[in-house]
Amino acid sequence: MYSGKIRQILLITDGCSNHGEDPIAMAALAREEGITVNVIGVMDHDVIDEKGMTEIEGIALSGGGVSQIVYAERLAHTVQMVTRKAMTQTLQGVINKELKQILGNSQTIEDLPPEKRGEVMEVVDELGETVELEVLILVDTSASMKQKLPTVKEAILDLSISLNARTGDNYYSVYVFPGKKNNVEMLLDWTPKLQSLTSIFSQLFTGGITPTGPALRTALSAFNQKQSLRSLLSRDDESYFEESM
Repeated sequence: MYSGKIRQILLITDGCSNHGEDPIAMAALAREEGITVNVIGVMDHDVIDEKGMTEIEGIALSGGGVSQIVYAERLAHTVQMVTRKAMTQTLQGVINKELKQILGNSQTIEDLPPEKRGEVMEVVDELGETVELEVLILVDTSASMKQKLPTVKEAILDLSISLNARTGDNYYSVYVFPGKKNNVEMLLDWTPKLQSLTSIFSQLFTGGITPTGPALRTALSAFNQKQSLRSLLSRDDESYFEESM
């Protein structure tokens, strides 16, 4: 049974990056480190900039994730759908890798007979409910996002309610870009609860620039720091256990 965890970055933006490094290259780096990058483009008045749309699709493709363009009022449903879809996609990738090792290079889930495929998809669904999930949410707070932020807040809270139905552990972290003082700012450190966002969101500063690349780089660091802390704590536990013997 798959004993790893699923790590996702969920980027919510309404336009094109215009500051710092290339976000598509940063998404590729995330994918190399086993982190999926999903992107939701929030559309305004039937229009989303074509350049922005290309970038949104490019980031998700490069990050091995899912992209979706959506009207603000459909955001809550889309955030849940994209997160779930990306989880299934990741788990299918893991199982395909296992199948290739067992059955040879040509075999994937799609190559299996229908009844076997059904059994494998049941395993994928079960893992989707039980595996540990870490989601780092990156929210674009450039000037054009100002009116959409209340909807973004509701969508994030809806996501946590939806994922709380899983039996697996969920951990969330929220970063915004640009921040008040820096390109990227942490709004909420890793936590199993997103409810504390309610009070913070109303105080958000909105700025003109869109530093998507630096935001993705910071998100990667946040995952790496969490990983380092976890291994440090587990080492401490081991040494305590050894001393107690």
